[in-house]
Amino acid sequence: MPTLDRSPALVATGFLAIPVAQALVALPSDVLSTIQAAPIDPDVADTAAFSEAYGYSLEGGANCIVVAGKRGDDVRYAACVVLASTKLDVNRVVKKLLDVRKASFAPMDDAVALTGMEYGGITPIGLPADWPVYVDARVLDAPEVVVGAGLRGAKVFLPGRTLAALPNVTVVEGLATDVAPATDVAPVTDVG
Repeated sequence: MPTLDRSPALVATGFLAIPVAQALVALPSDVLSTIQAAPIDPDVADTAAFSEAYGYSLEGGANCIVVAGKRGDDVRYAACVVLASTKLDVNRVVKKLLDVRKASFAPMDDAVALTGMEYGGITPIGLPADWPVYVDARVLDAPEVVVGAGLRGAKVFLPGRTLAALPNVTVVEGLATDVAPATDVAPVTDVG
């Protein structure tokens, strides 16, 4: 099993996406001091693969999901952070938060272009200044979470409560739901 060479995030800016590094520099020192980063194998950047490869608990993983909502011609973007062991409630909670008629995961190309980050590495640190960042309340209870670093080749580690101190963050009770156990589920077949 590979090891993680973690270091303070400000020291690790060389392997973080540019918007992430720039945002870290702007954080208050008491917040910044709680954040670490480490390079990883980009082939295992996805949460489940990272957890398996590095022996990191899925319960400590957090996913940052870019959502696009529409009301007429107006498109509103937000980032949502939920534990990897839960599922984002897009159709009910996020739609209401964004005050839109329709909400869904943002297309990959849009998410990458708008954030300046790589798909699979998008993080709540360094997002566009006008985006709200919604964090599920359960994330704050985690002693440590791992999120993307803007690039697939690195991860950021921080106490869950630190997320509440990031710019534009709103903590939302019930943003995510528990994932039902995968019992009695018919297998998905390729129809394409």
